[in-house]
Amino acid sequence: MTLEIDTLGTDQAPVVGPVGPRELLMRVVGVRDLCPDVREVTFARADGVDLPSFAAGSHLAVAWRDGERNSYSLTGPMIEPRDYTISVRRDRSGRGGSAWIHRLAVGDLVVTSTPRSAFAPVAAARHSVLVAGGIGVTPILSHVRDAVLWNRSFEVLYAHRPGFGPHADDLRELAGHRVTIVHSGRDLLAELASRLADAPLGAHLFTCGPVGMIEAVAAAARDAGWPGKRVHSEPFASAAPLGGTSFAARGAVVPVGEQTTLLEALLARGVAVPNLCRQGVCGECKLTVRGGRIDHRDAYLTDDERAAGDVMMPCVSRAVGDQVELEL
Repeated sequence: MTLEIDTLGTDQAPVVGPVGPRELLMRVVGVRDLCPDVREVTFARADGVDLPSFAAGSHLAVAWRDGERNSYSLTGPMIEPRDYTISVRRDRSGRGGSAWIHRLAVGDLVVTSTPRSAFAPVAAARHSVLVAGGIGVTPILSHVRDAVLWNRSFEVLYAHRPGFGPHADDLRELAGHRVTIVHSGRDLLAELASRLADAPLGAHLFTCGPVGMIEAVAAAARDAGWPGKRVHSEPFASAAPLGGTSFAARGAVVPVGEQTTLLEALLARGVAVPNLCRQGVCGECKLTVRGGRIDHRDAYLTDDERAAGDVMMPCVSRAVGDQVELEL
């Protein structure tokens, strides 16, 4: 069933359609500010039907403009939830999706995907070291809920600027002494070093935050001898896809400009590529690569998949060289 929804006035948050078979029509049932520039929004199904449970670390892709979707981590309870909650930092230099979310009010209708996870906990982990930076706390909070629910061993390191720590109180309430909060990158890495050294064999590391923080955490884990398969990360958003070398996809040749993503170029040519977040996070647009080398800029593929070079995320990744051959 497809449902078209009218667009609200320009001074309100517009509501987009259509609603597809793997999407949900949601109503905003709660809005609150957590700290400067961070707003929490709670959704329930508009038809009153129960929402599906989801895995920790899952996100919703929120449709905010025709053809535009942003993914946000779910922060609330996962098992038979009455509603879904996201927390969104307003990005004043972004494409406008976060500002759109910040204009939502109770009663507004919104189209979202069903929950999807590319950052789930590892059930077999003997211990989890959870590291968050800023708004990257949102999937980490979900991991904490999961660990508490199933009585799993974990600890949390949370770095944020003073006065800008969304969900810090939630973490303290859920995890108590297992939470350490710091206010600088230097302090975070100092705390992390001891956690990495003391973690039991079979522990896993999960980190979410700015790309620079994630790279520093990953480097610290490598230096401490942690194997890459036990280090998991999710950045706020992938590196910008702009400024790379233009390239073409063969079959029909599709030129791609410096300021255009491959996904945008394919869609403009009428090629039906499934997509949701357009940020390299959800994995929906993954394409098979038949030739050429890829500059991977996504947060979805594993290191082994990137090294193999036979798949790519066209929403953010580009070719190394003049063209790449894809299976469409």
